[in-house]
Amino acid sequence: QVQLVESGGGLVQPGGSLRLSCAASGFTFSSYAMNWHRQAPGKGREWVASITSSRGTTTYADSVKGRFTISRDNVKDTVYLQMNSLKPEDTAVYYCNVWVRNVHYWGQGTRVTVSS
Repeated sequence: QVQLVESGGGLVQPGGSLRLSCAASGFTFSSYAMNWHRQAPGKGREWVASITSSRGTTTYADSVKGRFTISRDNVKDTVYLQMNSLKPEDTAVYYCNVWVRNVHYWGQGTRVTVSS
């Protein structure tokens, strides 16, 4: 079955960096676009970034453009989110997501807290 396992979250000071990872299994990873979303305390889930399957074309929410970078390793079946210049408003639980055969799959999330 499809499984997504995020890691790499934690507490970081404003201006700092973190790299999140999402290890995927149960599907042909290289054939599917991958996404990161986040959910801040008391708010709905919002899309953060996506990367296509073949060319690795990336797209970003305006709120993270220029600071976050999504990438993928089709050998390790892992998608990454490099987060730089973090702000307190980036505090959220971050989820990776994939749509396989008309079903959305989500990981359990990894918490990122940006605070001094």
